[in-house]
Amino acid sequence: MKIEKAIKADHPVLLEVWEASVRATHDFLVESDLLALKPLILEQYFDAVDLMVARNDAGDIVGFCGVSDGNIEMLFIAPRARGQGVGARLVAHAINAQGATRVDVNEQNEQAVGFYQHIGFSVIGRSPLDGQGKPYPLLHMALSK
Repeated sequence: MKIEKAIKADHPVLLEVWEASVRATHDFLVESDLLALKPLILEQYFDAVDLMVARNDAGDIVGFCGVSDGNIEMLFIAPRARGQGVGARLVAHAINAQGATRVDVNEQNEQAVGFYQHIGFSVIGRSPLDGQGKPYPLLHMALSK
């Protein structure tokens, strides 16, 4: 597996990975929320972060991670690549090369909360609404020193 900086030409594939990942892990979202997020992801959010992709040995994108101001803003893994260490490698890169020490996680996404706790993050706070003002609580997590 290789981790490298994303380029604009990767964005359509990244959007496919995002949607497949969200559908596999965010069962609390309603369809209208997902459809409203898609254009924002593509047109705004990808450009707002330092975006890295993970490629498998065949060169296919199997996950991506975006960091901004020390915060992991996005981490999504293709469903077919889950459980293979892709997320752990991307987060390790985010911590070691991009200076990430914090992440906000949907409280209802228990797998993600457990994943981040397993690699050393602890809950330091909670917000009742997500970044779009929707009633999807966020857990604020920080890397334990």
